[in-house]
Amino acid sequence: MSFTNFPVGDQSSATLTSLPKVTIPALAEMKRQGKPICALTAYDYATARLVDENGVDLVLVGDSLAMVVLGHDNTLAVTVEEMLHHTRAVRRAVHRALVVADMPFGSYHNSTTEGLANAVRFVKEAGAEAVKIEGPRVELVRALVEAEIPVVGHLGLTPQSVHRMGGYRVQARTAEAIRQLRADARALAEAGAGAIVLEGVAREAAEAITAELDIPTIGIGAGPGCDGQILVFHDLVGLTFTPQPKFVRRYADAGALIRSAVERYREDVEHRTFPSDAESYHLPAAARKTVQTELDNPHFDDRDGIVNQDALLDWEELTQA
Repeated sequence: MSFTNFPVGDQSSATLTSLPKVTIPALAEMKRQGKPICALTAYDYATARLVDENGVDLVLVGDSLAMVVLGHDNTLAVTVEEMLHHTRAVRRAVHRALVVADMPFGSYHNSTTEGLANAVRFVKEAGAEAVKIEGPRVELVRALVEAEIPVVGHLGLTPQSVHRMGGYRVQARTAEAIRQLRADARALAEAGAGAIVLEGVAREAAEAITAELDIPTIGIGAGPGCDGQILVFHDLVGLTFTPQPKFVRRYADAGALIRSAVERYREDVEHRTFPSDAESYHLPAAARKTVQTELDNPHFDDRDGIVNQDALLDWEELTQA
Protein backbone atom coordinates (compact mmCIF):
# COMPACT_ATOMS: atom_id res chain seq x y z
CA MET A 1 0.00 0.00 0.00
CA SER A 2 1.24 3.49 -0.81
CA PHE A 3 -0.05 6.96 -0.08
CA THR A 4 2.00 8.34 -2.97
CA ASN A 5 -0.05 10.20 -5.55
CA PHE A 6 0.43 12.36 -8.59
CA PRO A 7 -1.66 15.52 -8.04
CA VAL A 8 -3.54 16.79 -11.04
CA GLY A 9 -3.40 20.43 -11.99
CA ASP A 10 0.05 21.27 -10.66
CA GLN A 11 2.15 24.01 -12.21
CA SER A 12 3.95 21.79 -14.74
CA SER A 13 0.71 20.21 -15.96
CA ALA A 14 -0.96 23.60 -16.26
CA THR A 15 1.94 24.87 -18.32
CA LEU A 16 1.72 21.88 -20.64
CA THR A 17 -1.99 22.19 -21.19
CA SER A 18 -1.46 25.80 -22.29
CA LEU A 19 0.95 24.68 -25.04
CA PRO A 20 -0.31 23.55 -28.45
CA LYS A 21 -1.04 19.81 -28.67
CA VAL A 22 1.38 17.95 -30.89
CA THR A 23 -0.39 16.24 -33.79
CA ILE A 24 0.65 14.54 -37.01
CA PRO A 25 0.12 17.81 -38.97
CA ALA A 26 2.16 19.60 -36.30
CA LEU A 27 5.07 17.23 -36.94
CA ALA A 28 4.91 18.08 -40.65
CA GLU A 29 5.00 21.78 -39.77
CA MET A 30 8.04 21.19 -37.56
CA LYS A 31 9.80 19.62 -40.53
CA ARG A 32 8.85 22.55 -42.74
CA GLN A 33 10.27 24.99 -40.19
CA GLY A 34 13.39 22.92 -39.65
CA LYS A 35 12.61 22.38 -35.97
CA PRO A 36 13.98 19.04 -34.68
CA ILE A 37 11.43 16.55 -33.37
CA CYS A 38 12.25 15.01 -29.98
CA ALA A 39 10.76 11.56 -29.32
CA LEU A 40 11.10 8.99 -26.54
CA THR A 41 9.49 5.73 -25.56
CA ALA A 42 7.44 5.39 -22.36
CA TYR A 43 5.50 2.47 -20.92
CA ASP A 44 3.83 3.68 -17.72
CA TYR A 45 2.15 6.69 -16.16
CA ALA A 46 5.05 8.05 -14.12
CA THR A 47 7.63 7.82 -16.90
CA ALA A 48 5.27 9.21 -19.53
CA ARG A 49 4.39 12.14 -17.30
CA LEU A 50 8.04 13.03 -16.74
CA VAL A 51 8.77 12.73 -20.45
CA ASP A 52 5.78 14.86 -21.44
CA GLU A 53 6.41 17.52 -18.81
CA ASN A 54 9.94 17.98 -20.14
CA GLY A 55 8.80 18.93 -23.62
CA VAL A 56 9.21 15.74 -25.63
CA ASP A 57 7.13 16.01 -28.83
CA LEU A 58 6.27 12.35 -29.45
CA VAL A 59 5.85 9.55 -26.92
CA LEU A 60 6.01 6.05 -28.39
CA VAL A 61 4.58 3.16 -26.42
CA GLY A 62 7.07 0.86 -28.06
CA ASP A 63 6.93 -2.89 -28.34
CA SER A 64 10.43 -2.63 -26.89
CA LEU A 65 8.58 -2.95 -23.58
CA ALA A 66 8.74 -6.69 -24.27
CA MET A 67 12.45 -6.49 -23.54
CA VAL A 68 12.99 -3.57 -21.15
CA VAL A 69 9.82 -4.03 -19.06
CA LEU A 70 8.78 -7.67 -19.45
CA GLY A 71 12.22 -9.27 -19.82
CA HIS A 72 11.82 -11.05 -23.17
CA ASP A 73 14.74 -11.60 -25.53
CA ASN A 74 13.09 -9.67 -28.37
CA THR A 75 9.92 -7.77 -29.19
CA LEU A 76 8.00 -10.68 -30.70
CA ALA A 77 6.36 -12.02 -27.54
CA VAL A 78 4.41 -8.94 -26.47
CA THR A 79 0.66 -9.19 -27.08
CA VAL A 80 -2.01 -6.77 -28.20
CA GLU A 81 -3.58 -6.85 -24.72
CA GLU A 82 -0.26 -6.00 -23.08
CA MET A 83 0.33 -3.14 -25.49
CA LEU A 84 -3.17 -1.81 -24.89
CA HIS A 85 -2.61 -1.97 -21.12
CA HIS A 86 0.57 0.09 -21.30
CA THR A 87 -0.82 2.53 -23.86
CA ARG A 88 -3.72 3.33 -21.54
CA ALA A 89 -1.31 4.12 -18.71
CA VAL A 90 0.81 6.39 -20.90
CA ARG A 91 -2.20 8.18 -22.37
CA ARG A 92 -3.45 9.12 -18.88
CA ALA A 93 -0.18 10.96 -18.24
CA VAL A 94 0.37 12.81 -21.49
CA HIS A 95 -1.13 16.23 -22.20
CA ARG A 96 1.00 17.74 -24.96
CA ALA A 97 3.01 15.08 -26.79
CA LEU A 98 1.66 12.92 -29.61
CA VAL A 99 0.99 9.42 -28.23
CA VAL A 100 1.91 6.70 -30.73
CA ALA A 101 1.31 3.01 -30.03
CA ASP A 102 3.40 0.24 -31.57
CA MET A 103 1.36 -2.45 -33.28
CA PRO A 104 2.91 -5.69 -31.93
CA PHE A 105 4.07 -8.62 -34.01
CA GLY A 106 1.15 -10.66 -35.33
CA SER A 107 -1.41 -7.89 -34.91
CA TYR A 108 -1.30 -6.79 -38.57
CA HIS A 109 0.66 -9.49 -40.39
CA ASN A 110 -2.16 -11.80 -41.43
CA SER A 111 -4.44 -9.38 -43.26
CA THR A 112 -5.29 -5.72 -43.73
CA THR A 113 -8.67 -6.38 -42.12
CA GLU A 114 -7.05 -7.75 -38.97
CA GLY A 115 -4.55 -4.88 -38.86
CA LEU A 116 -7.31 -2.31 -39.18
CA ALA A 117 -9.38 -3.95 -36.44
CA ASN A 118 -6.46 -3.99 -34.02
CA ALA A 119 -5.49 -0.40 -34.85
CA VAL A 120 -9.05 0.70 -34.06
CA ARG A 121 -8.67 -0.89 -30.62
CA PHE A 122 -5.52 1.14 -29.92
CA VAL A 123 -7.31 4.37 -30.79
CA LYS A 124 -10.72 3.58 -29.29
CA GLU A 125 -9.78 1.58 -26.18
CA ALA A 126 -6.34 2.93 -25.30
CA GLY A 127 -6.45 6.52 -26.55
CA ALA A 128 -3.55 6.28 -28.99
CA GLU A 129 -3.33 9.21 -31.39
CA ALA A 130 -1.42 7.24 -34.02
CA VAL A 131 -0.12 3.71 -34.53
CA LYS A 132 3.28 2.57 -35.75
CA ILE A 133 3.79 -0.39 -38.06
CA GLU A 134 6.99 -1.93 -39.38
CA GLY A 135 7.87 -2.54 -43.00
CA PRO A 136 6.64 -1.21 -46.36
CA ARG A 137 3.01 -2.23 -45.81
CA VAL A 138 1.51 0.29 -48.20
CA GLU A 139 -1.94 -1.30 -48.45
CA LEU A 140 -2.34 -1.36 -44.69
CA VAL A 141 -1.19 2.24 -44.33
CA ARG A 142 -3.71 3.33 -46.94
CA ALA A 143 -6.52 1.45 -45.16
CA LEU A 144 -5.63 2.94 -41.78
CA VAL A 145 -5.51 6.47 -43.13
CA GLU A 146 -8.86 5.99 -44.85
CA ALA A 147 -10.21 4.90 -41.44
CA GLU A 148 -8.95 8.19 -39.90
CA ILE A 149 -6.10 6.51 -38.02
CA PRO A 150 -2.75 8.35 -38.32
CA VAL A 151 0.18 6.07 -39.10
CA VAL A 152 3.91 6.23 -38.40
CA GLY A 153 5.95 3.92 -40.61
CA HIS A 154 9.16 2.13 -39.62
CA LEU A 155 11.88 1.12 -42.08
CA GLY A 156 15.46 -0.11 -41.96
CA LEU A 157 16.22 -2.30 -38.98
CA THR A 158 12.76 -3.51 -38.07
CA PRO A 159 12.97 -5.50 -34.79
CA GLN A 160 9.91 -7.61 -35.60
CA SER A 161 11.92 -8.99 -38.54
CA VAL A 162 14.81 -10.09 -36.34
CA HIS A 163 14.67 -13.73 -37.48
CA ARG A 164 14.58 -12.86 -41.17
CA MET A 165 17.46 -10.40 -40.77
CA GLY A 166 19.50 -12.89 -38.74
CA GLY A 167 19.81 -10.55 -35.79
CA TYR A 168 19.89 -6.82 -35.19
CA ARG A 169 22.05 -5.73 -38.11
CA VAL A 170 22.55 -2.37 -39.77
CA GLN A 171 20.44 -2.27 -42.93
CA ALA A 172 20.79 -0.67 -46.40
CA ARG A 173 24.53 -1.28 -46.71
CA THR A 174 24.57 -1.54 -50.52
CA ALA A 175 23.48 0.78 -53.32
CA GLU A 176 20.68 -1.60 -54.29
CA ALA A 177 19.41 -1.85 -50.70
CA ILE A 178 19.47 1.93 -50.35
CA ARG A 179 17.46 2.33 -53.56
CA GLN A 180 14.86 -0.09 -52.19
CA LEU A 181 14.75 1.72 -48.85
CA ARG A 182 14.18 5.05 -50.59
CA ALA A 183 11.43 3.54 -52.74
CA ASP A 184 9.73 2.03 -49.67
CA ALA A 185 9.86 5.37 -47.87
CA ARG A 186 8.32 7.20 -50.81
CA ALA A 187 5.59 4.56 -51.08
CA LEU A 188 4.68 4.89 -47.40
CA ALA A 189 4.55 8.66 -47.67
CA GLU A 190 2.34 8.49 -50.76
CA ALA A 191 0.03 6.04 -48.97
CA GLY A 192 -0.52 8.61 -46.22
CA ALA A 193 1.97 7.84 -43.44
CA GLY A 194 2.46 10.89 -41.26
CA ALA A 195 6.08 10.16 -40.35
CA ILE A 196 8.65 7.40 -40.77
CA VAL A 197 11.07 5.97 -38.22
CA LEU A 198 14.41 5.08 -39.80
CA GLU A 199 16.35 2.64 -37.65
CA GLY A 200 19.82 1.22 -38.05
CA VAL A 201 20.67 2.63 -41.47
CA ALA A 202 23.67 4.52 -42.78
CA ARG A 203 23.62 8.25 -42.15
CA GLU A 204 23.91 9.01 -45.83
CA ALA A 205 20.87 6.93 -46.73
CA ALA A 206 18.78 8.53 -43.97
CA GLU A 207 19.78 12.01 -45.10
CA ALA A 208 18.80 11.26 -48.70
CA ILE A 209 15.39 9.94 -47.66
CA THR A 210 14.80 12.88 -45.32
CA ALA A 211 15.54 15.33 -48.13
CA GLU A 212 13.17 13.55 -50.53
CA LEU A 213 10.12 13.32 -48.27
CA ASP A 214 7.57 15.95 -47.28
CA ILE A 215 6.81 14.00 -44.10
CA PRO A 216 9.25 13.89 -41.19
CA THR A 217 11.78 11.16 -40.57
CA ILE A 218 12.65 10.17 -37.00
CA GLY A 219 15.97 8.46 -36.61
CA ILE A 220 17.30 5.87 -34.21
CA GLY A 221 20.76 4.82 -35.21
CA ALA A 222 20.34 6.71 -38.48
CA GLY A 223 22.57 9.72 -37.92
CA PRO A 224 21.85 13.40 -37.25
CA GLY A 225 20.33 14.20 -40.63
CA CYS A 226 16.79 13.02 -39.80
CA ASP A 227 14.04 15.46 -38.87
CA GLY A 228 13.93 14.05 -35.35
CA GLN A 229 15.42 11.48 -33.02
CA ILE A 230 14.02 8.78 -30.74
CA LEU A 231 15.59 6.60 -28.07
CA VAL A 232 14.31 3.91 -25.73
CA PHE A 233 13.78 5.54 -22.33
CA HIS A 234 15.50 2.72 -20.44
CA ASP A 235 18.60 3.08 -22.63
CA LEU A 236 18.64 6.83 -22.04
CA VAL A 237 18.70 6.52 -18.24
CA GLY A 238 20.74 3.33 -17.79
CA LEU A 239 17.99 0.88 -16.86
CA THR A 240 19.01 -1.85 -19.28
CA PHE A 241 21.17 -4.86 -18.51
CA THR A 242 22.73 -5.67 -21.88
CA PRO A 243 25.45 -3.99 -23.96
CA GLN A 244 24.06 -0.93 -25.72
CA PRO A 245 24.25 -0.31 -29.47
CA LYS A 246 26.55 2.34 -30.88
CA PHE A 247 23.83 4.94 -31.33
CA VAL A 248 22.69 5.01 -27.69
CA ARG A 249 23.83 7.92 -25.58
CA ARG A 250 23.27 7.36 -21.86
CA TYR A 251 22.28 10.57 -20.07
CA ALA A 252 21.95 9.15 -16.55
CA ASP A 253 22.66 5.99 -14.56
CA ALA A 254 19.33 5.38 -12.89
CA GLY A 255 20.31 1.74 -12.38
CA ALA A 256 23.14 2.73 -10.05
CA LEU A 257 20.88 5.18 -8.22
CA ILE A 258 18.20 2.53 -7.65
CA ARG A 259 20.74 -0.09 -6.55
CA SER A 260 22.14 2.34 -4.00
CA ALA A 261 18.69 3.25 -2.69
CA VAL A 262 17.64 -0.39 -2.32
CA GLU A 263 20.90 -1.28 -0.56
CA ARG A 264 20.52 1.57 1.92
CA TYR A 265 16.88 0.65 2.57
CA ARG A 266 17.78 -3.00 3.21
CA GLU A 267 20.54 -1.98 5.63
CA ASP A 268 18.21 0.35 7.52
CA VAL A 269 15.61 -2.39 7.89
CA GLU A 270 18.20 -4.92 9.06
CA HIS A 271 19.60 -2.45 11.62
CA ARG A 272 16.11 -1.39 12.72
CA THR A 273 16.79 2.24 11.89
CA PHE A 274 13.77 2.32 9.59
CA PRO A 275 11.14 3.33 10.35
CA SER A 276 12.06 5.87 12.99
CA ASP A 277 9.71 7.24 15.63
CA ALA A 278 9.16 10.31 13.46
CA GLU A 279 8.09 8.05 10.59
CA SER A 280 5.53 6.24 12.75
CA TYR A 281 1.90 7.04 13.54
CA HIS A 282 0.92 7.74 17.18
CA LEU A 283 -2.27 7.65 19.21
CA PRO A 284 -3.61 10.95 20.56
CA ALA A 285 -2.32 11.72 24.04
CA ALA A 286 -5.59 10.82 25.83
CA ALA A 287 -5.98 7.53 24.00
CA ARG A 288 -2.33 6.70 24.53
CA LYS A 289 -2.76 7.17 28.32
CA THR A 290 -5.83 4.90 28.38
CA VAL A 291 -4.12 2.19 26.36
CA GLN A 292 -1.03 2.32 28.55
CA THR A 293 -3.21 1.99 31.69
CA GLU A 294 -4.94 -1.06 30.27
CA LEU A 295 -1.66 -2.64 29.23
CA ASP A 296 -0.22 -2.06 32.72
CA ASN A 297 -3.27 -3.78 34.36
CA PRO A 298 -2.66 -7.56 34.45
CA HIS A 299 -6.37 -8.21 35.07
CA PHE A 300 -7.47 -6.27 32.01
CA ASP A 301 -9.88 -8.22 29.77
CA ASP A 302 -9.61 -7.01 26.20
CA ARG A 303 -13.32 -7.72 25.77
CA ASP A 304 -13.95 -4.61 27.88
CA GLY A 305 -13.03 -2.63 24.82
CA ILE A 306 -15.80 -4.21 22.75
CA VAL A 307 -18.78 -1.91 22.47
CA ASN A 308 -21.51 -4.48 21.80
CA GLN A 309 -21.11 -6.95 24.67
CA ASP A 310 -24.56 -8.47 24.03
CA ALA A 311 -23.54 -9.46 20.53
CA LEU A 312 -20.38 -11.08 21.91
CA LEU A 313 -22.40 -13.11 24.45
CA ASP A 314 -24.85 -14.20 21.74
CA TRP A 315 -21.94 -15.33 19.60
CA GLU A 316 -20.36 -17.28 22.48
CA GLU A 317 -23.70 -19.07 23.21
CA LEU A 318 -24.10 -19.91 19.54
CA THR A 319 -20.62 -21.35 19.16
CA GLN A 320 -20.93 -23.39 22.34
CA ALA A 321 -24.33 -24.89 21.41
